[in-house]
Amino acid sequence: MAKKLWGGRFGKPTDPLVEEFTKSIQYDYKLALYDAMGSMVHVKILKEAGYLTVGEASRLTKGLEAICRDIRQGAFAPDAASEDIHTDIQNKLEKKAGSAALKLHTARSRNDQVAFSTKLYCQFAILELKGDISKLTAALSGAGKKNSGVIIPGFTHMQHAQPVKLSVYLGAYVEMLNRDASRLDYIVKNLNIAMGAGAVSGTPIDAGIYKKFRVGPISNPPDTVSDRDFVIEILSALSLVGMHLSRLSEDLIIWSTKEFGFIDIDDSFSTGSSLMPQKKNPDVLELIRGYTGRLYGNLVSALTMMKGLPLAYNRDMQLDKEPLFDSFEIVSAELKVLEGLIKTLKFNRAKIEEHLKDESLYATDLVYYLVDKNVPFKEAHAAVGRLVKYSADNAIDIKEMPENFLKRFSGKFVRREVIKLFDPVVSVKSKRSFRR
Repeated sequence: MAKKLWGGRFGKPTDPLVEEFTKSIQYDYKLALYDAMGSMVHVKILKEAGYLTVGEASRLTKGLEAICRDIRQGAFAPDAASEDIHTDIQNKLEKKAGSAALKLHTARSRNDQVAFSTKLYCQFAILELKGDISKLTAALSGAGKKNSGVIIPGFTHMQHAQPVKLSVYLGAYVEMLNRDASRLDYIVKNLNIAMGAGAVSGTPIDAGIYKKFRVGPISNPPDTVSDRDFVIEILSALSLVGMHLSRLSEDLIIWSTKEFGFIDIDDSFSTGSSLMPQKKNPDVLELIRGYTGRLYGNLVSALTMMKGLPLAYNRDMQLDKEPLFDSFEIVSAELKVLEGLIKTLKFNRAKIEEHLKDESLYATDLVYYLVDKNVPFKEAHAAVGRLVKYSADNAIDIKEMPENFLKRFSGKFVRREVIKLFDPVVSVKSKRSFRR
């Protein structure tokens, strides 16, 4: 049984069932580096406050540096018998630094320690995730530039709506991801990675010392140890990233079907069927879509966990780690795999052009044509609506109708002018309300 950070008040050992039920080492080991980094700052604070001698501070710092080095090199092995990572690092430090390690917990509570290391982990994880977001936005922008001349049918309600440039369509997802990055930026700026809360009421160390080492001063100790708003904000932001990636995946899944045939997903990002040899499945995209449910679940679990908790720290809060780690890992993996998929994506221009022959895509252009001839919008809308309905009901293309026939729907129609409107390039160039 590993040595605990507590126990003097107890007259008998913890029941093994309780040991197993309450421990968190199996997942909070991911905080190891951030806990050790926080302890190195705490050593400086204790030395400045007179709780450690120069020699003790030196031994502790060297021991913590060795632990950090092991973690970075993948040589750190968490002790599964430890209650949590904070206990494990304390025990490992005692073996490296001797009795000086017994002073390390002066003016510190695990409540404060957990909040600090979790926030520090989040800061680094967000910075890494923003890099992943940037790479995916670059891949999307690159795909748009590579296919700069491609125009696709735009959809509303999954029905043909109006032609739109592929680069503009992909750019919509760039906009979504840029908003995601901005949200994460905001969260990082407000993390307030601080020390000095103690268990609930602060420590005897002067606030100026915490300020000197840029980890304080804190404004309110009970809030510092019990605040998990930042976890919920991150889980919410990651849920939004997941939702955006799911929408992109759904578009690509639809585009990859034989019915659409807009794209060909590279073999290296596809899977097959164990029974049907012809199948080429977009499993990566389907899993991204599916993982969104887990991201939402992680957010709801954290919100539910915090509901009704009295101040300050409660052990319930231990359960914020798994959903937090899980969501970071899911979104990071999704961003990376989507970047690779987008970079290898091929667009089937011939198939796209077939869809662009649908005259209904240019119905709105016909309305604007009439409006430019001083026909009130509602009248123009109704006239084109009747024209489109007649074309569909009688299987006659509008482009094939003689001018006198067109004038049955509006006297303003001039056939040679109308024919020119059934052109995706003309359609997209006519839209001037946004920056290109």
